[in-house]
Amino acid sequence: MTTLPTYYLSHGGGPWPWMMETSRHLYRVLDASLKDMARQLGDRPTAILVVTAHWETPVFTFSTAERPGMIYDYGGFPPETYQITYPAPGLPALGERAAKLLTDGGMASATDPARGFDHGTFSLMQALWPSAHIPVVQMSIRRDFDPAAHIEAGRLLAPLRDEGVLIVGSGLSFHNLRAMRHPAAHAPSHAFDQWLQDSLVRLSGAQRNGRLLNWEQAPAARIVQPREDHLMPLHVAVGAAEGETGHLTYHEDDFFGGLAASSFQFGELAT
Repeated sequence: MTTLPTYYLSHGGGPWPWMMETSRHLYRVLDASLKDMARQLGDRPTAILVVTAHWETPVFTFSTAERPGMIYDYGGFPPETYQITYPAPGLPALGERAAKLLTDGGMASATDPARGFDHGTFSLMQALWPSAHIPVVQMSIRRDFDPAAHIEAGRLLAPLRDEGVLIVGSGLSFHNLRAMRHPAAHAPSHAFDQWLQDSLVRLSGAQRNGRLLNWEQAPAARIVQPREDHLMPLHVAVGAAEGETGHLTYHEDDFFGGLAASSFQFGELAT
């Protein structure tokens, strides 16, 4: 079976795929990049492991619900967006296997049979595979936001890539909600995004890891990521493809009127 690449994807805001008629101008580029990603992957993934920025736990935890529900973890959207569903099945065996990979590697882990899909998962999955036919398992980020632990978790999960499991880190490369619509955030977002591209595409292995371990030293780091919850899924995706080349798969300079936002792929997709 082909070894699948890993991804760090900027997941956009709230339930945007269900609002394309009214917000297409905001998400047109992101939507096109995700559709292109799904086209390239084709039928290769047999399951998807989403490392979601919207689930924080003391130890890395994996969802094991057979039929996950929905978690509407956003506010201020139209009433109908609190009724949407993404009916993909879960895959308890994958959640259990992922947890065991961590435990066998000396890292504490847990499973959660009740966890539903949050918008860091269902918004991306709706854009990628609206048919909802591929099983999806969620992985939490660790509450301490330890960069080294998230990279190591990715290393331990890397064998899943040879088993048809697509590992997706779901976050947002710019995540300062208070500043998102403020022009003063534009320059910091571009400076940090350039650092991301320099670190993730031009470097790999120990050099790339070193950048991510010390991400707070990046230009405007704490302006762009005042809380690193939306960055930690990147560390897992990188750890699972540690020595492999990074590629920019989505980028725009005018996200929400002037912000820079990006997504990345790690490893090659065999043709």
